[in-house]
Amino acid sequence: KLTSLALQPAITPELVQGRVHLKCSYSPPSPEPPVQFRVLWSRLSSSGKREQIHQETTPQPFSYVEMDGANLRLGDTVFCTVTAFRRGIPEQQSLPEDSKGFYAGIKFLPESLEIAEDGKEHVLTVLSTVPIACPGQDDSCKMTLQLSTEDLGSQVPGPPDIALSACQVDLLPEPCSGSSCAAATVTVTAVTDFAQDGNRVSRISARPAAPRDLLWRAYTPRDVKVTVRDLPTGNCYSFTDPHIITFDGWRYDSHKIGTFLLCRSESRAFEVHIRQWDCGGHRSATACNCGVAAR
Repeated sequence: KLTSLALQPAITPELVQGRVHLKCSYSPPSPEPPVQFRVLWSRLSSSGKREQIHQETTPQPFSYVEMDGANLRLGDTVFCTVTAFRRGIPEQQSLPEDSKGFYAGIKFLPESLEIAEDGKEHVLTVLSTVPIACPGQDDSCKMTLQLSTEDLGSQVPGPPDIALSACQVDLLPEPCSGSSCAAATVTVTAVTDFAQDGNRVSRISARPAAPRDLLWRAYTPRDVKVTVRDLPTGNCYSFTDPHIITFDGWRYDSHKIGTFLLCRSESRAFEVHIRQWDCGGHRSATACNCGVAAR
């Protein structure tokens, strides 16, 4: 048998005549006599076993397989295994060499998030590891992903603990480099809910919006799990003839009549206005809260 030849097979995505293909490339041994290559394509099944999807024998240092949506679908992790043998002597073959697994589809980076109710924005990158193909519509070629959030497993079901900066992102085709053929970003922020509700888990889902390409039609990318760490919340009050207690515990009274700025954030668009009106009549100068506006 031939020894291990360090063929180093690797999978890269490629558009061939407007259709998504995967290419397995490997280094031919030199200066060996002419050899041929047996290339076995496989994918991981849901049970974690490899399923063979295609096999060919070729003298070329590469092999292609099409992502047709049937034998090979988005969401598959794909491998190619290459064996070299001398032409005419197939029993003299090298040890088979595996490529790394190639995940074909949408990836979120990071794959999960742990954030806190502190108002900070966290960048989530959405990328496609395969080219975006738009046959016949090259002028506005893109893949739109609808994003949604959902609360997971809290004792009191309610709105998710997270907010996104956008409800959808557009993946625009670009030359594939690294593991990305198209990428977009969205920011994730934990909702400051003024409730001591413990750490909660939400998820972010993405769905291709009205894809024309059959390859994308039945595809649902993996969700992103987001754990939100609960933080204690500050409170402030204005009550009765108004007694005011500030966030840091100062107490004072305000008996004036008019509209006042009660609170304003210096770091975000948030403020509260209060309207106080006479409620004591002639006997005492007393004002009461009669209106509030919050932004």
